[in-house]
Amino acid sequence: MSPDGDNEDGQLIAAAKAGDRGAFDKLVANHLPRLLGVALRILGEKSDAEDAVQNALASAWLALYRFDLDKPAGPWLATITINKCRDAMRRRRFSRLLRLDMEDGVDSIAHPEPDQEHQLAIRQELEILQQEIARLPLKLKEPFILAVFDGRSQDEVAQILGISRKAVETRIYRARNVLREKI
Repeated sequence: MSPDGDNEDGQLIAAAKAGDRGAFDKLVANHLPRLLGVALRILGEKSDAEDAVQNALASAWLALYRFDLDKPAGPWLATITINKCRDAMRRRRFSRLLRLDMEDGVDSIAHPEPDQEHQLAIRQELEILQQEIARLPLKLKEPFILAVFDGRSQDEVAQILGISRKAVETRIYRARNVLREKI
């Protein structure tokens, strides 16, 4: 985000801290597509991603008083969103442990007509890629998604995840190697 965008975010947060709900709504509107994209790639299901982002934004609203206006809002909101995604994944794992059937949730693909064979092959390759990304260990998946799909710099990813830039670089490199081996 540009410095002007950071300045606008700071102004919106200052107004929201003063009780202006409309300012918070505008801040959310500015960041919502990126937050949903990150959550969707981490969780893999749209409804889970939407729930995680909604929970993250509710937490952000409640934590506004702690926000440092000298820092950019995007990484702060992304950090909260990732934490909510982690919570959702923990709940999902716990729920699976309680169920005996251990459903995988794999969707079936309808049989294509002959003229759609190429499209089906592309969809299958993308599905395999998504499955392999979902199988990455969390410490590799999060920096990979933030850098590759969300377009964040390695410095931003390091700030969001609370790790060093070198750790981000290493984890992205390892994630790419694991995906290269699998696909």
